[in-house]
Amino acid sequence: WQSEDDTAAFATACANALQPGQRIYLDGPIGAGKTTFTRGALRALGHSGSVKSPTYTLCEPDDLSDSGQFCHLDLYRLSNPEELEFLGIRDYIASGAMLFIEWPSKGEGWLPVPDLQVALGESNNGRELKITAVTAAGEGILTRMESCHA
Repeated sequence: WQSEDDTAAFATACANALQPGQRIYLDGPIGAGKTTFTRGALRALGHSGSVKSPTYTLCEPDDLSDSGQFCHLDLYRLSNPEELEFLGIRDYIASGAMLFIEWPSKGEGWLPVPDLQVALGESNNGRELKITAVTAAGEGILTRMESCHA
């Protein structure tokens, strides 16, 4: 990936293959494109207007008319995984919200298993993006993504 536009385009392809309740974990250093990826996915799912990063609020929920609830969590500033309880993580999971979680290691032990893990970083040629299916639902997302680009 060479640019933010490339990251957003890949996120759009991913979003178009998602179903309600699916969970995406985003890993990578600060500035790698985690929020850019989430912003691209959220816009692809029908969100209009600005997309705020939850760096300080930790959680930004959005209700999408066709795709249900979308919840973007940035756990970088989480000091204890138990704080997820106060953010309402159980309610989001129970409601079937799509979860995009940055810095998921900060919530270890309190978060559900992801369907996909997206690792973003820098490489000699620009940005690097690696996507891994963790569950059968994640495999389904990858299959739908591949069929759209076949």
